[in-house]
Amino acid sequence: MGERAKALLVDDRRDNLLALEAILQGLPVTAVAVESGEAALKQLLTDDFAVILLDAHMPNMDGFETASHIKRRERTRHVPILFLTAADRDAQLALRGYAVGAVDYLTKPFDPWVLRAKVSIFVELWTKNQQLKVQAEASKEREAQWQRLTGTVDDAARVLRAGGEDAAAEALDLLEKARWGD
Repeated sequence: MGERAKALLVDDRRDNLLALEAILQGLPVTAVAVESGEAALKQLLTDDFAVILLDAHMPNMDGFETASHIKRRERTRHVPILFLTAADRDAQLALRGYAVGAVDYLTKPFDPWVLRAKVSIFVELWTKNQQLKVQAEASKEREAQWQRLTGTVDDAARVLRAGGEDAAAEALDLLEKARWGD
């Protein structure tokens, strides 16, 4: 598999992005930092993310509008969003965050260890999901191989039932080709 989980960090303040990158240091995740909701949406067109850390208050497109766009897209609607905000503990803002699809809403200053723990969980879930996709693909390929082999055995059996002087050689040839993947 080999693909490393990514976390999308979205904040209009560069110093906040640097702080988030420092907090995530050492986790098995690649941090991708952008400074606007628009940049986040563009990034989501090309990359897959395990989690999005999204500032609620940004100029132009705020975090709530950005989250709304993210959740409307088929490709990104499943990506967990953690809202981060410097606003006081206004319950209405938290409810608004949850209403647009956030899985959590943290107010600054927050405990960096709590954020690390939350991100770790989403990275682990993403990694397990990737492993399941790989296993499902391998299972699908094994099933396809099984179907091809079963079809070849059926063909060889039909040739043998039909008889004829070369039936055994023809059936054996079918089976040998299937065995070696020809």
